[in-house]
Amino acid sequence: RGRRPAEPVPLRLRGSPAGEIFRRLVRMTDGADHEAAKYAVAATLSSLDAERIAEESARWARPLAGDGVDPAALTSFVFALPVYVVASLLGLPPAFLRQTSQWMQHFVRCLAPSSTLAQIENGRAAAAPLLDVGHRTVPDGPAEGLLPVLARQARRAGIESTDTVVPNGIGFMSQAYEATAGLIGNMLLALAREPGLRATVAEDPARLAAVAREVLRHDPPVQNTRRWVGTAGRVNGQDMVEGEIVLVLLAAANRDPAANPRPHVFDASRADRRLFTFGVGAHACPGEMLAVGIAAAGVGALLDAGLDPAILPARRPER
Repeated sequence: RGRRPAEPVPLRLRGSPAGEIFRRLVRMTDGADHEAAKYAVAATLSSLDAERIAEESARWARPLAGDGVDPAALTSFVFALPVYVVASLLGLPPAFLRQTSQWMQHFVRCLAPSSTLAQIENGRAAAAPLLDVGHRTVPDGPAEGLLPVLARQARRAGIESTDTVVPNGIGFMSQAYEATAGLIGNMLLALAREPGLRATVAEDPARLAAVAREVLRHDPPVQNTRRWVGTAGRVNGQDMVEGEIVLVLLAAANRDPAANPRPHVFDASRADRRLFTFGVGAHACPGEMLAVGIAAAGVGALLDAGLDPAILPARRPER
């Protein structure tokens, strides 16, 4: 299961707009509700193509990167870009994008089990305007916006209320927020480690998408995910009871030589790559094309702005 059966919503979020978003996310639900919402989410994301994602990503990557890149400003860039792109694709008005990025920062931080009381309160407060702008976008946004499309797909799946649609639109942004930021950062580090790769990308920027996919395998921003046992049984020889947690090591699966020969070698031209970073099965994430498109555009904009990835490994956070 995607959540502990006895606690579908974390206690700290119950009774708040943040909890309302959380409990309706397709990745956090199971059973019939999950099946209908998952169909709508997958159908909505399949309406995107790589060209549209690339165009929208480039549209925001260039101005956010600016004319020159200060390495100290990289953190702001890598977290802002996924929100700007996904929010724009959802159909949110451009005037809301900067504020939406700030709301998303607070919302995502309140979801972490290690979040502080202040972060929880900030996230609970940010969830309400996120829901508000989302509900207004469903009827008023562009027809091709992902929120109106998600609403239409949800109706086809038998979901009439936007109470499920809007939280899952917000989920597109929240899932992209940290994971895509991490992918951009790990791509820059890969370019820093591999001088030959930097030369290849300089000659052919279109290779950045292949670099992104190999980074997702070799050094993924999402290393693991949790699942809860739904029915007592044996998992890999271990007796487990309902409600116990299984920690699924996605990064280890990516390095399994049975799946990817020479798994510890970074090879952007790798053929028949098997990628587990987005999961498999009922709760697999269908956002790979979106993440790759945003990350490739983001790294491309940073390189065009003059960032030299070679300087990044020398920087260490202050303690």
